[in-house]
Amino acid sequence: MRTFQINTLALVLAFMASSVVAQGSVPVIPAEAQVGKGKLLHPWQAAQSGQGGDAYFVNLGNGDKIETPFLVKFGLSGGWGLAPISKASSGKSGHHHLLVNRDLPLDFKQALPFTEQYIHFGKGQMETVLNLAPGDYTLRLLLADQMHLPHFVYSKPLKITVTKKNSLDHASLSKKGINLNVVGDELKRPFRVQFHASGLSVAHLAQQEAGTGHFRLSIAPKSGAKPVEMDFVNGQTEAWLEPPVGDYVLKLDFVDNVNPGQILARAEPRSVRVN
Repeated sequence: MRTFQINTLALVLAFMASSVVAQGSVPVIPAEAQVGKGKLLHPWQAAQSGQGGDAYFVNLGNGDKIETPFLVKFGLSGGWGLAPISKASSGKSGHHHLLVNRDLPLDFKQALPFTEQYIHFGKGQMETVLNLAPGDYTLRLLLADQMHLPHFVYSKPLKITVTKKNSLDHASLSKKGINLNVVGDELKRPFRVQFHASGLSVAHLAQQEAGTGHFRLSIAPKSGAKPVEMDFVNGQTEAWLEPPVGDYVLKLDFVDNVNPGQILARAEPRSVRVN
């Protein structure tokens, strides 16, 4: 009887401990948890639980004053990925829309219109050049599917002021390539890595769309251990990571979706220390 009571108490304490961990400041889904349709997270990937996705502006903040033309970059969180509209896609996918001086639609079951205030990025783009005249504007990002029906994935409204419109060649603002964005060189687990593509279209590998690609991240321990590769085949443009403590080199490639052996672009490697 005493043994049974001790074992029961141990089980209760273990359950309480796991609950405390799950309620931490950045809760994560265990590596063995299923994500999507039967797909597993890599053990070095962390996923925030209880949160949906958001679209966001990478290089614009509320209240910013800018001069145009201005290259604005888009991000997407929560495991959502980009997919061009030319072929059907499945799962958590869509394409960006930039709303200029427009609120979110009242009816999310109606397709978004094609106007100067609803700018569509149906090729899987992650950026655009703003060419607005001087004045005050409210910008918002909204994700929608291949039928242009909105998802409940959007950004907060962003109020900006255009102070001046310059005469610049738009092509000079964007060069084809990719970037790997990590905040700092000393990182605390879990940490976010963001991927960005300029002049390239992001898509699902399964779409087999010519001229598109997806991101592949390599995490190489400086100890000489075998690198870990993560293929973001569903058009994802960021990830949360929690590798073991140590020093690493992060490398990001943009892989052709029709010929997966072909690298379309490569980012500058980043050396980081994970604590």
